[in-house]
Amino acid sequence: MSRLFSAFACAALVLTGCLAGGCNGSGYHMGSIAHPQIKTIAIAPVTNETTIYNAATFMRGMLCDQFMFDGSFKIKEQETADCIVFARILEITSAEVMSASYNNDQTYRAAEWSATVRVEFTVIIPGRKDPLVNKRIVTGTTNYQVEADVETNRQRGIQMACRDAAQQLVQYTTEAF
Repeated sequence: MSRLFSAFACAALVLTGCLAGGCNGSGYHMGSIAHPQIKTIAIAPVTNETTIYNAATFMRGMLCDQFMFDGSFKIKEQETADCIVFARILEITSAEVMSASYNNDQTYRAAEWSATVRVEFTVIIPGRKDPLVNKRIVTGTTNYQVEADVETNRQRGIQMACRDAAQQLVQYTTEAF
């Protein structure tokens, strides 16, 4: 019985390896799962539909960072890229999660806030009628603390919420195929 089990286990391992690696000895492959014909991407200037200043700059910068970090596409100018990302910030909200407090009048706990950024985006291939990625909305969120300068911390919170939205946007773009 033991020999039968051993033979079965060995056969299962061999077959599993053949199925995963195609029985050609190449094994597993890692890398981008993006469309193989698209090598470059451009990020159009982001439109900001809110009254929050610098939000479009934050979002475009985070998109560049996240596409470079992902490495599936090389960032190029719009005129030479295989596809272009168009993004529009629809809404930015900030809300207090917890107010500042003292614990036994000795330990100060900073106020905690949340920032949320809703972004609509699409990815097009120049010259094609249909978009590569249809319009889609992503929502980036983060929590941040405010100790002294509320506005500076709020801007940093919005920047980090843009980073979260950019990560999702890159994921949807590279995995859209």
